[in-house]
Amino acid sequence: MSYRYMRLLLMFDMPTETTLDRKVYRQFRKFLLSEGFIMHQFSVYSKLLLNGTASQAMIERLKKKNPNKGLITLLTVTEKQFSRMVYLSGIKDTSVGNTDARVVFLGDDYDEI
Repeated sequence: MSYRYMRLLLMFDMPTETTLDRKVYRQFRKFLLSEGFIMHQFSVYSKLLLNGTASQAMIERLKKKNPNKGLITLLTVTEKQFSRMVYLSGIKDTSVGNTDARVVFLGDDYDEI
């Protein structure tokens, strides 16, 4: 089996004027974190995925948790494209959560995965 790591970028702007709006925002953000998304900037998150199939499955889960308010956009790129990101200022996040190093294969036979 061939692995082509993908990076799903999620960007969102949600209203926070009312108490209910803020609650919906917090619930959506907690969902993103529980699904393994990491924050790059306020309202810009990404998740490392094994391949296009995993990306589509994640998109389906996001559709089910869609708060239906504000603007939520998704962009899927390969990990190679993501690694070419240019930083004009700030420091690149090199933590293990932002690399494919956290993917661990168990066993000797990768074909069974």
